[in-house]
Amino acid sequence: MSFQAQILTLYPEMFPGPLGVSLAGRAMAEGKWACDPIHIRDFATDKHRTVDDTPAGGGAGMVLRADIVGLAIDHALDKRPDLPVIAMTPRGAPITQGRVRELAAGPGATILCGRFEGFDERIFDARPVEQISMGDIILSGGEMGALMLLDACIRLLPGVMGAASSGDDESFESGLLEYPHYTRPALWEGRAIPEVLRSGDHAKIAAWRKQRAEDDTRLRRPDLWERHIGVRDQSPSGAQRESKD
Repeated sequence: MSFQAQILTLYPEMFPGPLGVSLAGRAMAEGKWACDPIHIRDFATDKHRTVDDTPAGGGAGMVLRADIVGLAIDHALDKRPDLPVIAMTPRGAPITQGRVRELAAGPGATILCGRFEGFDERIFDARPVEQISMGDIILSGGEMGALMLLDACIRLLPGVMGAASSGDDESFESGLLEYPHYTRPALWEGRAIPEVLRSGDHAKIAAWRKQRAEDDTRLRRPDLWERHIGVRDQSPSGAQRESKD
């Protein structure tokens, strides 16, 4: 059974978009995943197909109405009750590679894309919606976040990447940033490929890559490093060992 993506959006023409080319496009053509954009405006009840209104309490912008979005979610759940419903919102929990792996291992996802000032908060009280953020950035809408999330999931589907181990060493898979890469020419603008990578000694290469991944994570992403240390120093009983780092 293929991975199914239902996208609730005001811009269904944005899908599959870039996911229709390269690895994701090939996987779609092979039936490994399917994309079903659903237009939120189709659930509006007035002749103007209104989906938003002014914020209660005043303020700038518009807010997506709970009654309209609720109908769209209900429609998606009727079609695929087995899919988790995920809302793209900066108020959500930051996405992690672990959550991506969980989604990729499942039947798919229904992704709700926000616009304007966001959603009426009552949606999250009344419907089973998981709120996810793609980072501390501001986008024009949830569609770009949905494309990012789907790309992260699709590449993990069986048979999408050329080799099963292709993504094993990538950033975040082990809780660390990935080690740096080099390729020919061996010397470029006076800068040489590290000698160890040309040594042919696979044990030394593996050790160098592990050390660089740790060093770069410690320096560039101390938040990731702290989490990595916490996991590494967690004993089977749950007790923490004293870290020497």
